[in-house]
Amino acid sequence: MRTPTFNQLTILKTVAEEGSIVRAADRLHLTPPTLSIQLAKLADHLGAPLYEVVNRRIELTGAGRDAVAAAQAIAQELGLLEQRLAARAGIERGRLQVATVSTGESILPSLMGVFQDEHPGLQIRLKIVPRDQLLGRIDRGDDDIYLMTRPPRREGLLIEPMGINPLVMIAHPNHPWVHDATHSLGDLASERFVSRELGSGTRFWIGEWLAERGIEFQPALELGSNEAIKQAVMGNHGIAMISMHAITAELNTGQLALLKLPDVPMPSWWYAVRPLARQATPATEAYLAFLKTQWPILDVTLLDLLRPLGFPTEHLSKTQAP
Repeated sequence: MRTPTFNQLTILKTVAEEGSIVRAADRLHLTPPTLSIQLAKLADHLGAPLYEVVNRRIELTGAGRDAVAAAQAIAQELGLLEQRLAARAGIERGRLQVATVSTGESILPSLMGVFQDEHPGLQIRLKIVPRDQLLGRIDRGDDDIYLMTRPPRREGLLIEPMGINPLVMIAHPNHPWVHDATHSLGDLASERFVSRELGSGTRFWIGEWLAERGIEFQPALELGSNEAIKQAVMGNHGIAMISMHAITAELNTGQLALLKLPDVPMPSWWYAVRPLARQATPATEAYLAFLKTQWPILDVTLLDLLRPLGFPTEHLSKTQAP
């Protein structure tokens, strides 16, 4: 067997993750023929077929899975080497890779900007992806820190609560329930409900929370982002339950209104997740310390919006996080 190159293994790993040579080529900024040639060379080096096409999707063979495992192991070792070198160089010459779920788009970019201003020499990357993709990144150890509202409960992860993430019910300002607090959660069955797609952490929390109260969650409209949900509600296409972080601007401008219902806001929290196997660099430790000082400020901002409107907030404390 001839020794394959790390570039060839990386190509196979990317194709396996994307399930398509075309999508992998786009992600790697290469042409599909270039990828096909490299995959053919890799198969020739290893002396075994690496994949087959099943229903127009790439499926790895046993040899292919072994090769991808080797690519992941090499990538992790290189990542550890990079972390050790960064630790020697100090924070201003290091790198920080952060990934978060899509709800984080309302919070993380601005926080990251403040942190970057404090450490201009630090190379920072922020990845915002759906929850299922974030779980894949955690499995592969792609990043230094993950920020999410429903962390996986598994060994090998350090999970710390960062702050509150109240889920509130929003509606068009002209919705008849805006000035009528007599409705029950059961009345939601008569309303057109706008929701995130299956697989979303927020969608899971809402469905589980309503099920505990004997209410079946049946969205009339499923959308792929919080921004799309806000636009739908502002267009009077229904009501929605959404993170308070995502709608503060629209509440302040009167484009959206909050509905008063029993047990709302629904408690939820933000967590920082870190793989224990990945050495914490000075940049990682500095960013975690930064979040622990900044997130309480965000919490106060949300509570200051809710309390004057008469919403209960005692159950939203970070100390209540499981």
